Amino acid sequence: MAHPFASIGGARAISAIVFISIALYNATELLVLILLTFKHYRGLYFWALLFSSILGVIPASIGVLLQYFNLAPLWLTLVLETIGFYFMVPGQSVVLYSRLHLVSQSHALLRFLRWLITVNTIILIIPVTILNFGWSYHPTVSGWSQGFDAIERIQITWFSAQEILISTIYILETIRRIRGAPGPNKRRTLTLYLLVLVNLIAITMDIALITLEYLQFYFLQLIVKALVYSIKLKLEFAVLNMLMSISHLHVNSTPSDTLDSGSPWWISSSQ
Repeated sequence: MAHPFASIGGARAISAIVFISIALYNATELLVLILLTFKHYRGLYFWALLFSSILGVIPASIGVLLQYFNLAPLWLTLVLETIGFYFMVPGQSVVLYSRLHLVSQSHALLRFLRWLITVNTIILIIPVTILNFGWSYHPTVSGWSQGFDAIERIQITWFSAQEILISTIYILETIRRIRGAPGPNKRRTLTLYLLVLVNLIAITMDIALITLEYLQFYFLQLIVKALVYSIKLKLEFAVLNMLMSISHLHVNSTPSDTLDSGSPWWISSSQ
């Protein structure tokens, strides 16, 4: 989500087109893979992955592209970017959470993470939306610009820290499984180590986005964000396939998807 760009540099324009094109390609490819892989279109993991791609990465990428090249009214680009932000950024945490039960059976931990994602999302998306629209329409008003700059740093740090927390829990639980696995199995051990590596890559990308934001490379952070999230979603899809290969889990048979009635409605797989 960003302020209207005043000018278009040649190198910036080319890099914007390249990065956004790759993000759109990744999201489209993932959409096709999801629809072809899942036999039944249900479950929290399926819907979280689908919405993060089709309602997250795609509108976020298109919105940024239209705004950067002044190809659409400001209100339309902001609406696209806002919808994309909702499903892409908080949605990534839901995707991470939705497959955590495959390695952890701690109901207390899963319940804590559900409420953490819910509360953080509600607290952050409202001020981010208001300040983004206000700053975009009144970029010269210091109150709007300072407010948006502050909330932008807070939200990217907060959501990235949340994703890093979930990925770290996943890594620790995976390592615990490696150590507690009965008997030697090279394929299983190698796959579990690959799962750890995938999560470390995702954490590295989160740290890179935070670094770009705090170094005030706002253009790079904005353009790269959709690309990074599209890559992380594809990595998540690879994680599920690797888990299935070693545990013979079916995509739609996830007993821990049935959450207790005290869970927020939007995070329940029964919806």
